Amino acid sequence: MEAGRARPTPFDLDRSLVEAARADPARFDALYRKYVAQVYSFAVYELGDHHEAEDATERTFLSALSALPRFEERAGDDGSGASTFRIWLFRIARNVIAERRRRTRRRPEAPLDLAFATPDPLDIEATVVDRESASSAWAAVDRLTGDRRRAVILRFVHEMSTAEIAAVLDRSEGAVRVLIHRGLRSAARDLARRGEGRA
Repeated sequence: MEAGRARPTPFDLDRSLVEAARADPARFDALYRKYVAQVYSFAVYELGDHHEAEDATERTFLSALSALPRFEERAGDDGSGASTFRIWLFRIARNVIAERRRRTRRRPEAPLDLAFATPDPLDIEATVVDRESASSAWAAVDRLTGDRRRAVILRFVHEMSTAEIAAVLDRSEGAVRVLIHRGLRSAARDLARRGEGRA
């Protein structure tokens, strides 16, 4: 590899798993096991219903398995246009979820309270305060709409980079940074209006 090269060519950490699954579809199971919890979690946050999320997760992986021969790994020089297996899988999940929403016309009911962290169980008072704070914060995030909500969830729940989120949402990295910034500001204002903000 050349010295000073900014982005090495083999950048998709799932490349060997993808190649193995292309050679033998039974080996797709390794990719499924690696990402099923993340896709299911994303679907729960988006759909607000565990049964709907399970179905969306199943459909996502079935679509990914059938389309795997057409998946193309791409590296964008500036991060735009990049495509890893993870980005491609989440784009499929986004499309499956959008289709389910169009079909059911249902609004999520605030499922984000499932995602808060648990503080020290020996500190009862702090546990109660922290759980209330986390629950209020996730509920405020859940009240965000569209790509603002998706960007915040992908960044802080799934710990995706700005470039990955941009690829999943079909946006520029700058647009994603704006979505996250505005999403967090909106959630903070929402909490302040409801009197639920904590220091």
